Amino acid sequence: MNKKTKIIIGIFVGVAVLAISAAFYTYQLFFTPNILIDKADQAFIIPSQATFKQVLDSLDKYEMINDRVSFLFVAKVLGYQEKTPKEGRYILQKNMTNLVAIRKLRAGAQDPIKVTFNNVRLKKDLAGKIVKNLQIDSLKILEMLNSPAIAAKYGFDTTSILCMFLPNTYDMYWTTTPEKLFDRMSIEYKNYWTQERKDKASKIGFTPLQVSILASIVEAETKKKNEAKTVAGLYINRINQNEPLQADPTVVYAIGDFAKKRILFKDLEFDSPYNTYKYTGLPPGPINLPTLNSLEAVLNYEKHKYIFMCAKEDFSGYHAFAETYEDHLKNAARYRNALDRAGIR
Repeated sequence: MNKKTKIIIGIFVGVAVLAISAAFYTYQLFFTPNILIDKADQAFIIPSQATFKQVLDSLDKYEMINDRVSFLFVAKVLGYQEKTPKEGRYILQKNMTNLVAIRKLRAGAQDPIKVTFNNVRLKKDLAGKIVKNLQIDSLKILEMLNSPAIAAKYGFDTTSILCMFLPNTYDMYWTTTPEKLFDRMSIEYKNYWTQERKDKASKIGFTPLQVSILASIVEAETKKKNEAKTVAGLYINRINQNEPLQADPTVVYAIGDFAKKRILFKDLEFDSPYNTYKYTGLPPGPINLPTLNSLEAVLNYEKHKYIFMCAKEDFSGYHAFAETYEDHLKNAARYRNALDRAGIR
């Protein structure tokens, strides 16, 4: 082998080694884990109008990337540096590669958030709970709940609009707008009110809205799921007999003192359309957001002859039911005595 041939072979081998080395290094840049090395999965939020540099700086700040240079290189190759980052909330996973992470961010492939709201009495309570993990301002939601035009758009008024929000857990995105949130709740409400459920409501003599209002009273009266149908049946009996509902939770709602543990006779005279001791029929709107269990309790109420109910004296949360006023007075006396013994005034 002459000298020239050896030189050519040497150059070829050198180039090959460099090429292999470059290929291996490039492979490592793309496919070696670089995100959250040996750390737990984390949520990463890209705000509106963020630049690529701000995204990179945030990843650095929160120590989510191991090697900034390799991330920068892959982002350049994939064209992510030149794009405006898509706002959103993304879950970056333990030991993620640059390639997978950048493709996810570049595509705007957000991860959904579990939005849950329950135990809601007032509009401000709902506004605060429903946006807890979203970028929406709760004041905007409250403003929309109090807007006659928006309520009318969905078939409600500002008194009844809360009925559209069915307590449950929903998958939403961090970037969900207030308008899309209301649209989603409207769809969920309509999906719940199937023709079968509408027919059940009609047989009771109720509209879906009236079912929700009575369900809110049932919700406030008992937290015992196995008692809800009995309570619903009692109130339907009273409505059918044109008797006032005389539901203590409506008095509490009317007064606005939700810490009140004992209803006094003077409270029963509080003048409000929500006071079902003074006014017959259902109040003008819900006194809370009833759960699906309470809605179903009204639609599938227990048929019986009970007209009266009173909390049991053992403070178990259950109620003593009665068909006659005389029996009710006995139940009420036992409960009042229990309150006195407990020092509840």
